[in-house]
Amino acid sequence: MEEYLAVLRSCPFFMGLNDTEIMSILHCVNAVKASKASGSYIFRAGDSTEVMGLVLAGSTLIIQEDLWGHRNILSKCNAGDFFGEPYAANPGAVLNISVVAEKDCDILFLNVKRLLKSCPTACDHHQKLIRNLVGVLANKILVFNDKITHVSKRSTRDKLLSYLSSESVKKASLSFDIPFDRQQLADFLCVERAAMSVELSKLQKEGLLKTNRNHFELIVK
Repeated sequence: MEEYLAVLRSCPFFMGLNDTEIMSILHCVNAVKASKASGSYIFRAGDSTEVMGLVLAGSTLIIQEDLWGHRNILSKCNAGDFFGEPYAANPGAVLNISVVAEKDCDILFLNVKRLLKSCPTACDHHQKLIRNLVGVLANKILVFNDKITHVSKRSTRDKLLSYLSSESVKKASLSFDIPFDRQQLADFLCVERAAMSVELSKLQKEGLLKTNRNHFELIVK
């Protein structure tokens, strides 16, 4: 696991821990590394899990799908991001999301049950790790709150403007890249791709933005 220490150090879950403590924690939570091919399912809706996943390399998509194959992207996880933690922390909870490898990726699975019980080695950093987990869960709530804000808008245009404005604020710049391609952005905003493309063309003609692939530049007059 030493090759991934740089990723682990940057992860909020391990904030305030040195390399020795991180390696000790990985042992405490029965950390297991797995490689997943692009397009493969890591978690499926309807299952339950005792482990949460940490992306070490590559990326994953958190999605919801109905029986007819319609897809709603909830979020994207890159290296250093977690997924599945609310379900792993609630034993027996049934997943209403699926996690799919967007690209070939390496995943570290951590047993949350081991974390929430008294540490068998009585490690001094156990409580710090629990506090970090609370922070990770709180951040996940904020991410989903942002999505709710965007998709609650009535029109495709308003959803686009809400999302792009939010991304601009996060990046502190009017020029920025988004983590989605066009189809993924449509799935994230719960709109039809064709309708979204029409609105993007209108917004460009109106001089409100410029876009090339996943790069956007907002124009404030």
